[in-house]
Amino acid sequence: MQHARDSRPVYSTESGRLCPDCGQSLAQCRCKQLAKARPAGDGIVRVSRETKGRKGKGVTLVRGLDLDDAALTALAKQLKAACGSGGTVKDGVIEVQGDHVDTLMARLTAAGHKVKRVGG
Repeated sequence: MQHARDSRPVYSTESGRLCPDCGQSLAQCRCKQLAKARPAGDGIVRVSRETKGRKGKGVTLVRGLDLDDAALTALAKQLKAACGSGGTVKDGVIEVQGDHVDTLMARLTAAGHKVKRVGG
């Protein structure tokens, strides 16, 4: 049974479709922009290796870079080329395929970042 406090309009004859989260028209909705905004880091770049959810394949993760999406993608391209590996950028985190923690830490330190190794 649905309660009155749980229901929200999804369409208005005046403005068309409404955002299910904030109730504003889709043209005025700012929910997606707020969701994309990454929290400001503490200035420390954290490098770790992870296999969880990847069927045993290891990837090296770089978190905490306070860069916009274009700069993050460009840095990821340089780091992947330095390691000779593939990878991607997801939600502000650079993922490089394989175990390249030491290489990435050296590159990021040389670029002037404060770097910490996280996990084993």
